[in-house]
Amino acid sequence: MKPFDPKKKIIEYILENDQQQLIDLNLKQFSEETASESPAPGGGSIAAYMGAMGAALGTMVANLSAHKRGWDNRWSEFSTWAEKGKVYHDQLLKLVDEDTRAFNAIMDAFSLPKSSEEEKATRKFAIDIATKYAIEVPFKVMELCYQSMEVMKAMSEIGNPNSVTDAGVGVLAARAGVQGAFLNVKVNAKGFSDQLFVKEIFAKCFEMEEAALKMERSILKIVDDKIS
Repeated sequence: MKPFDPKKKIIEYILENDQQQLIDLNLKQFSEETASESPAPGGGSIAAYMGAMGAALGTMVANLSAHKRGWDNRWSEFSTWAEKGKVYHDQLLKLVDEDTRAFNAIMDAFSLPKSSEEEKATRKFAIDIATKYAIEVPFKVMELCYQSMEVMKAMSEIGNPNSVTDAGVGVLAARAGVQGAFLNVKVNAKGFSDQLFVKEIFAKCFEMEEAALKMERSILKIVDDKIS
């Protein structure tokens, strides 16, 4: 058996300072941390990261298109798309760690004392607040992943044709981010006391998931048509 290392086993230590944020890890470290027995990053953080990478690919195609030889008069058009993509990318990167913080808050709430009725009430209130936030974070990931698809769609249609497959991979990552985040909305909403809130957010999630799948199909068709 491996020796117990609290800095790897206890989630409170994972984000105790800025140097230990997940997004500050290099690719190999991030992958290895995901593969370890540490609970972070989990599926929610990975969904946000997949979305960030999807947006990054869309942004890359926009940047390549802006600098394509012979397209000098379109620099402003593609720069605008690149800026949009970078906004989605940056916001999703922030949510990689925010999802872990949301999970951490739930664990903290469950660890509160419950010896008296007052402590039980305080604990329940804390759990409800933390759980609601843990639903809202992956829902935000869903929104951003879906919205970022507009960049990949535009780039598949009007971007540098030599990079059209990059736009295709980008939309695959974004759609995976949508559905992966939805799984986390579902699991965090399980048993949540505010059923009206759950019903309303689920309705939005199902609608967004269907729209994302439809968008993915349309973009992949454009990509396939251009490389066939």
